[in-house]
Amino acid sequence: MVERIRTLVGWGVLLLAGLLFPFFVGNDYHLTVMSTAYLFAIATLGLNLIVGYTGQFNLAHASFMAIGAYTVGILTVDHGYSYWLSFFLAGVVTVAIGLPLGWVSLRLKGHYFSIFTMCVGYIIFLVIEKWEDLTHGPVGIIGIPGPEPIGAVDFESPRSQYYLMFFFLVLAVWVMRRIVNSLLGRTFMAIRNGDDLAEALGINLMRNKLTAFLLSVLYAGWAGALYAGYVRFLGPDLAGVQHTFDMTVYVLVGGLGTLIGPLLGSISVPWLTQYLQFLQEYRFLIFGPILILLVIYLPHGVVGTWLGWRARQADAARSNATQE
Repeated sequence: MVERIRTLVGWGVLLLAGLLFPFFVGNDYHLTVMSTAYLFAIATLGLNLIVGYTGQFNLAHASFMAIGAYTVGILTVDHGYSYWLSFFLAGVVTVAIGLPLGWVSLRLKGHYFSIFTMCVGYIIFLVIEKWEDLTHGPVGIIGIPGPEPIGAVDFESPRSQYYLMFFFLVLAVWVMRRIVNSLLGRTFMAIRNGDDLAEALGINLMRNKLTAFLLSVLYAGWAGALYAGYVRFLGPDLAGVQHTFDMTVYVLVGGLGTLIGPLLGSISVPWLTQYLQFLQEYRFLIFGPILILLVIYLPHGVVGTWLGWRARQADAARSNATQE
C-alpha cells in the first residue's frame, strides 16, 4: 500500500511539473524543444514496449513514425481531409502496414530480426524518397495544417501546442502503464525472458509478439501524426534509421523495460544536446563520453539502476527482519 501511494505521488509530481513548465520558461523556444521531446517520448514508449518488454529490437521504428506523419500530410494537403480524421487514419494505416511486415519479420529471432527490420526501414525510406506522385519525394510535404480547434480551444500558440503534446504524452503513458501491468504485459515479459520458457507456459509466441509489434508501431504512427501537425513540414529523413538509434539511446539512458525510463531519456538527452550547442560540431566529443560512461556504469539505465538498488535495499531489510 505504501509503495502504491509513493508511486502515485511520484506520477502526480511529474504531472504537476509538466503542467507548470510553461510558466517557468523564458521563451517559446524552450516550449518548442520540450514539445518535440514529448513527441519523440511517445514514439520511444512504443519502442520500449517491443524492445524492453518483449525483447525484439525493431530498427524500422522511425519508419513507422514516418508512415503516420506522411499519412497525415498526404490526406490533409493532397486530399483536403481534416487533421483529426487524418490523425485517426494515421494509426489505422500504420497498423495495416505493420501487420504483414510484423508477421513476416517476427518469424526471425535475435539479430536476424533486427537486421531484417533495418532493411524494411530502408525500403520504407526509399519508397518515401522515390514515390514522388504520392509522397512528393525529396521535396517533402509543405503546408500541413495544424490541429483544428476543439470547441473554444485552438492550437495556434506555442503554449497551446505544448499542452496538446503533453496531453497525448500523459494519455500514452497511462495506456502503456495499463498494458505493462496487465496479463498481456506479463506475457510480453515472459517472451522477453525466453521463447522456450514462454512456450512452456502455454503462450502463443507469434500472436503475442505480433500484438506487441502492432502496439509499438501504433505509438510510433500516432507520434508521427502529431509531428506532422506540429512541424507542418515533412521530409524523407524522418524515416531514417538515425531516429531509431536516437530513440534507442533514450531508452538505454532511462532504462530498458521501465515505464519512466524512456520518458527520462527522451527529455533529458535532447536538453543535454541543446545546452551543448555552443560547442557546435564538437559537442558530441562531450556527449559521446557521457553516454559511454552511462552504459558502462549504469548498464540498466538511470531508472533501471535505481530500481535495482531499491530492490536490493528491500531484500536486505527483509533479511535483517527475518534474522531478528
